[in-house]
Amino acid sequence: MAAGSAIQIPSRLPLLLTHEGVLLPGSTMRTSVDSPRNMQLVRSRLLKGTSLRSTIIGVIPNTSDPTSDCDDLPSLHRIGTAALAVQVVGSNWPKPHYTLLVTGLCRFQILQLLKEKPYPVAEVEQLDRLEQFTNQHKSEEELGELSEQFYKYAVQLVEMLDMSVPAVAKLRRLLDNLPREALPDILTSIIRTSNREKLQILDAVSLEERFKMTIPLLVRQIEGLKLLQKTRKPKQDDDKRVVAIRPNRRINHLPSTAEDEEEEEDHDDVVILEKKIRTSSMSEQALKVCLKEIKRLKKMPQSMPEYALTRNYLELMVELPWNKSTKDRLEIRAARILLDNDHYAMEKLKKRVLEYLAVRQLKNNLKGPILCFVGPPGVGKTSVGRSIAKTLGREFHRIALGGVCDQSDIRGHRRTYVGSMPGRIINGLKTVGVNNPVFLLDEVDKLGKSLQGDPAAALLEVLDPEQNHSFTDHYLNVAFDLSQVLFIATANTTATIPPALLDRMEIIQVPGYTQEEKIEIAHRHLIPKQLEQHGLTPQQLQIPQVTTLDIIARYTREAGVRSLDRKLGAICRAVAVKVAEGQHKETKPDRAEVDEGEDCKEHVTEDAKTESISDTADLALPPEMPILIDFHALKDILGPPMYEMEVSERLSQPGVAIGLAWTPLGGEIMFVEASRMDGEGQLTLTGQLGEVMKESAHLAISWLRSNAKRYQLTNASGSFDLLDNTDIHLHFPAGAVTKDGPSAGVTIVTCLASLFSGRLVCSDVAMTGEITLRGLVLPVGGIKDKVLAAHRAGLKRIIIPQRNEKDLEEIAANVRQELTFVPASCLDEVLNAAFDGGFAVKPRAERLNSKL
Repeated sequence: MAAGSAIQIPSRLPLLLTHEGVLLPGSTMRTSVDSPRNMQLVRSRLLKGTSLRSTIIGVIPNTSDPTSDCDDLPSLHRIGTAALAVQVVGSNWPKPHYTLLVTGLCRFQILQLLKEKPYPVAEVEQLDRLEQFTNQHKSEEELGELSEQFYKYAVQLVEMLDMSVPAVAKLRRLLDNLPREALPDILTSIIRTSNREKLQILDAVSLEERFKMTIPLLVRQIEGLKLLQKTRKPKQDDDKRVVAIRPNRRINHLPSTAEDEEEEEDHDDVVILEKKIRTSSMSEQALKVCLKEIKRLKKMPQSMPEYALTRNYLELMVELPWNKSTKDRLEIRAARILLDNDHYAMEKLKKRVLEYLAVRQLKNNLKGPILCFVGPPGVGKTSVGRSIAKTLGREFHRIALGGVCDQSDIRGHRRTYVGSMPGRIINGLKTVGVNNPVFLLDEVDKLGKSLQGDPAAALLEVLDPEQNHSFTDHYLNVAFDLSQVLFIATANTTATIPPALLDRMEIIQVPGYTQEEKIEIAHRHLIPKQLEQHGLTPQQLQIPQVTTLDIIARYTREAGVRSLDRKLGAICRAVAVKVAEGQHKETKPDRAEVDEGEDCKEHVTEDAKTESISDTADLALPPEMPILIDFHALKDILGPPMYEMEVSERLSQPGVAIGLAWTPLGGEIMFVEASRMDGEGQLTLTGQLGEVMKESAHLAISWLRSNAKRYQLTNASGSFDLLDNTDIHLHFPAGAVTKDGPSAGVTIVTCLASLFSGRLVCSDVAMTGEITLRGLVLPVGGIKDKVLAAHRAGLKRIIIPQRNEKDLEEIAANVRQELTFVPASCLDEVLNAAFDGGFAVKPRAERLNSKL
């Protein structure tokens, strides 16, 4: 060949052993090198060589290089391809290897293997020469017929492809410019052929044999293309793009027809999509945008990346519920029954939902309210949102906002970005399929903020009834009406919610439950749910109310009921083991009778009521009898009690008082401890206190110092200057919990008064309130949660600011009856209520000053 006659390869060539592909003259192949001999060939020959001669290597196909230097070489394939190493790329991951880009020059035959290490070198004979074609024994006419036939099939194949593709146009030019004898190798490497077929072409040293073997491959490829085009619409001109030029994108002639039929349906889908757009009830602005996009989509080739993006956008626009809504169930009586069945207590929430239903009966086009449930975890804020949707007959969708720090999660990404998608609001509407669902924005107080924007600011438009009728998502880029959506947000605290966002929502406080409410919730909802989840029945397990009270008081101390639910689950699992083993025995009490023991003892009747087995016998219950859970069973299943009534023990010495604190998890009682020692008049505060609480401590000590004579408070040396040669240490357990706020002021005053007077604070008294330098008691927040915390701890009297008496109306009547509230407007009243017998001012005998 003309190209081959100018090529004089060295008579000795280093050999690169490959087993993945077959390199033909005139084609290019990328191969990975990781075996020892091939790696040594690259390092020693290609990387260190400085001449063009050093870049020519022999590529031997269908031969694997041994993984070790010690292994012998396998038998080498007789015919190879002399190649030019165009590029060498090295990498160490996942293991050291090189990637070579080689271009085939001509065939050669191995005459003799000269050496095997460090890499094989062989004496070779060049096979592709120009004289090979001119000195053939066959006549020129016979070879001319073969070459013309081959050329005709090659042109026919290329013209069936899309000539607008640069690679196809280049191939068409190569057919006219290259010598005919070079075409079989090049086309064989382009069309879809197996390695075995390529190996046969490589071994075909005779040009006549090479033509004869390649023509059937071309015919096969042409027939596959014809069959493919018959399954397609003649209208489409882009079908020729299916046949790719590179080997990894070649067409399957018969097996791929089913897949191509699916692609062919795209045109019909576009027509159907246009019909859906025209028949949809979207707004005029959205319809105008969609029709413009569908025109662009029709003119766009399917191979363009923007085709899929535009089609996804249009499909989303069609799927959105522009004017589709569900009809609300507005029967107030049925709604009240449904809410009462799903949730116990929560009167404020139920009242607000019923008000909404009543107004909807009178006015149909009422905008959806923006509610925000604020309360500790586990009180049912999320589940009541689902019940509201069930009551209204609406679809429900929950959006978790905890940790969201990108405004695009709310407003969506612009379509110019790769991987763009709509925000969570539009995605939620697409999921539910109606435009008036109940959206629960969970944990709105835990939104983050980052360089990608502030999602809380993005929610301002969503949660504003005056703006959300034209909410614009960045992905849609058209307005969408959110005014019919009922948004319900949940939060543990309002402190971390931006004021502008808080102003757009109607805040409804959801306080913690009392012990009586928890008992009712456990027996109405939690215990039946746990029995069902664990495959148990009430005939197999019974948990009396006194046992539930023990779990609440001794094993859980929380505002909600999540820990209670987990403890009940642990009991059910333990009973399930007994039931599975067939051991149905009632726990036998062997302790002295306690106060509530009389309430627990009931006799077994025929209708499956349980009893406490007497101390004289340990009888096995029949399988149908329930297993009774009493205090002993609780101790065996849940371990020793986690909480004890330690109030009286901790108030056994002066300098200790009980305060009430509010946390996002509910109310808590807080002990304040004080001690004094000789020193230089310093005040030490420990317990991870915030600045406000530290200032309250300084206020308390200043007020006591200014009123020390009035209350006859002295230090250890008898001086009315309480800090004279005396250091004071105030500690707020637990030390690992951060504390702040002004409501501990009265507690600190009482604690220090107890320390300097040597009197004990009443063990059943807790207090809360902010103080001033003049001794006034100012109101504080979270009264209901604080009162419930004191009630859980067994305290009986609570000192509150007088201006907080109005907040007591929110507390259940049974809790108010068990507690005594002492409203105080000044610190004198606080001290009189905190100590037995009061803390009255002790008059001092007046001294008569002589006037002489």
